[in-house]
Amino acid sequence: MESISFLLIAVILTALAFDFTNGFHDTANSMATSIATGALKPRVAVAVAGVLNLAGAFLSTKVAATISNGLVNDSKVSLVMIFAGLVGAILWNLTTWLFGLPSSSSHALFGGLIGAVWVGAGGSAIRFTQLVEKIVIPAIASPILACGVALVATYLAYKITQRTAKRKVNKGFRAGQVGSASLVALAHGTNDAQKTMGVITLALISTGILAHGSQPPWWVVLSAGLAISLGTYVGGWRIIRTMGKGLTDIQAPQGFAAETTATAVILASSHLGFALSTTQVCTGGILGSGLGRKLAKVRWGIAGRIAVSWVLTLPAAAAAGGVSAWVADQGDLGVAIVAGVAVAAAVGFYVLSRRRPVNPDNVNEVPSRERELAGPSTV
Repeated sequence: MESISFLLIAVILTALAFDFTNGFHDTANSMATSIATGALKPRVAVAVAGVLNLAGAFLSTKVAATISNGLVNDSKVSLVMIFAGLVGAILWNLTTWLFGLPSSSSHALFGGLIGAVWVGAGGSAIRFTQLVEKIVIPAIASPILACGVALVATYLAYKITQRTAKRKVNKGFRAGQVGSASLVALAHGTNDAQKTMGVITLALISTGILAHGSQPPWWVVLSAGLAISLGTYVGGWRIIRTMGKGLTDIQAPQGFAAETTATAVILASSHLGFALSTTQVCTGGILGSGLGRKLAKVRWGIAGRIAVSWVLTLPAAAAAGGVSAWVADQGDLGVAIVAGVAVAAAVGFYVLSRRRPVNPDNVNEVPSRERELAGPSTV
């Protein structure tokens, strides 16, 4: 019982560590365009996002239920599998953060869990119908939907204000961005914080502390909300730069259209219990806003790199989760090895990131090297 209790604590702490990486990895979702247009100062933006992510965590638990008793057969899941799945997700999050790629923390988590459960309990423990209906289909449809809606919204924004002075238009939309970006942060909390709630709840169910089908306890909701909000405040500046300046040249009307679109799609999915990727929704919205503005440039080279990371996320995280599960299943030594490798990798990624640091002072600068890698733009 003592070893189980120790492992349960390790799982909960690892889940909160993933939640923290989710926060700084996904800060760009809500604040990249507002920082890029100057609507909010970088530090103010991440502080607002952190507070609203915490508030959003208390609005709903439907997505958490999808994780805890929808994606896998909770009666076949062990703490070792959950621990390994979380490690796989964390490693992929850190990899994509280092390269400034806005990949999905959500899909990294799903992939890590699927790989670990598959190795530990076999394919029968995974509910593939739920996987397709509530994860794969939304993953394909949501960025396309967000792109299309943002394109139309951006076109209309410029069409309606075409006879108004540009300075006045930008000033008005920057003010609007404060509200729209805040709504994205709130929506992000309702969707992404719940995923960690679901994982911790799944761990409690697997040990018999909670009954099958239980909702997350209040302390799980609070701790998950605090972890993601703290990570959000730290700020994933590398990804903020990519989304704010890398994909397209954002102006205030575009930012407002992209953020409003993302909010609508994310809140609707949370209400329906779809655990979609807020990163993919926001990226689709930004791309649509670039296509919707006349003479805007879309850097398809960067968009292509992002798309590749999306395709790789589920299988890469699943592979990492599967290998971690195999090693961790060898006993306490295996668990210690997996934990040690994860910590060493995190330190290594941080050291590598210091070679080309991105911070609030240079987040709106796109280095010439990245512009070259971006490839041709469209007008």
